[in-house]
Amino acid sequence: MEAYWYWFCHELYLDRVWARELLGYYKNPEAVYRTNEAELLKLFPRKAARHLDFIKKRKNWVISEEWEKCQDKGIGFYSCEMEAFPQTLRDIPDAPLGIFVKGELPDPGLPAIAIVGARMCSAYGQVTASLFGRELAEHGVQIISGMAAGVDGYAHRGALKAGGKTFGILGCGVDVCYPRQNRDIYEAMAISGGLLSEYPPGTPPLPYLFPIRNRVISGLSRAVLVVEAREKSGSLITADLALEQGKEVYAVPGRIDDVLSRGCNHLLAQGAAVADSPEGLCRELGLLMPVPKPADGKNKKSLESAELLVYTCLGFHALHIEEIRKKAGLPLLQVMRTLVSLELKGYACEIRKNYYTLSSHPQGVS
Repeated sequence: MEAYWYWFCHELYLDRVWARELLGYYKNPEAVYRTNEAELLKLFPRKAARHLDFIKKRKNWVISEEWEKCQDKGIGFYSCEMEAFPQTLRDIPDAPLGIFVKGELPDPGLPAIAIVGARMCSAYGQVTASLFGRELAEHGVQIISGMAAGVDGYAHRGALKAGGKTFGILGCGVDVCYPRQNRDIYEAMAISGGLLSEYPPGTPPLPYLFPIRNRVISGLSRAVLVVEAREKSGSLITADLALEQGKEVYAVPGRIDDVLSRGCNHLLAQGAAVADSPEGLCRELGLLMPVPKPADGKNKKSLESAELLVYTCLGFHALHIEEIRKKAGLPLLQVMRTLVSLELKGYACEIRKNYYTLSSHPQGVS
C-alpha cells in the first residue's frame, strides 16, 4: 500500500483539495489508481481536463519500479497512515498526506523549535540565529527551519556546530539542494537530522511552493521563533500559521529604525512573546536547561586577558574600532592586533571596514 501512497502523493501534491476528494470517495490510493476515466468524469465532472492528464500520466507509471527508484536514492517516504508519520503534522489544518525524507524524521520524544527569519539578514541576525540554534541544540532541542539563505541557514549551522539534530523543510524535492550556497548544511543535515518535503523528488524550487511548506515548519515545532523579518515576509506567514495551529510565537526584538526588525517588532506589538536569550526561551517553554559542555573545549578562559577585554566589548550590532577602543580602554594599535587575533580564532567578525561584531560562527564561547 505504501507504494500506492507514494504514487498518489507524487502525482497530486499540487492539488491537495482534489486529493482529499478522491480519498473521501475511494478510501485509499490503490483504489484511486485502479479507477477508470469514465468513472472519474462521472464522479467529478468539473475536473475533466485534470482527469485526462491524470490518466495519461498513470499509464506511464510502474508502481513497483518507481517505488524502488525512490528507495535506491536513499529517500524515505512516510504516508499519513504510517505509524512513524509525525503526529504533530496529523493535527494541523491541511495536513500533508505524505512526507519525503532524506535522513530521519524529528524524534517525537524531544522538543522541537522552529527558527525562521530574513534571507537577507544583518550581522545581528546571523549571530542571533546561530546563537539560538547552537545553545538550544546543546540542550537537546531539535531545530526546525527552511534551509533558506540567511537566518534559516545560520540557525541550522548553529545546531550542527553543537552536535544537535536539525531539520530542513524544503520548498523543493529532498534531492534538490536550494540554495546552492547551503550545500554544506544540506549534506550535514542528511546525517545529523533530516531533509523533509511534501514535494516529490526532482521538484524544482518554484516560488509558490515555499509559502505552502511553511505550515509544515510550524506544524513540526512546539514554538516558532522569528529572529529578523521585514513587515511582509515568509517568516510572518509561518508565525501566523503557528498561531492557527495553536503554537507559541516568539520574536527577537530589534531597533525601531531597522527595516529587518519591523516584522519582529510588529509581532511583539500583536502579543508575541519576547525572546531575549535561549535560556529565557526555554524557561518560557518549561524546558530543562542543563549546563552545557563548552563546544570544541573552548571558552572564554582560553582567551588572553586583552582578547577577553576586547571580546566583552563586542555585541550583535557592529561597533567601529574607535568605539571598541574607548570601551576597552586600550591603545588603538593593541585593539587592532587583538581584533585580528579574535577573528583568526573565530570569535569576532569584521563585517565592513573597521566595524566589528561577535562572530556568526561562534567557537563555543559560553
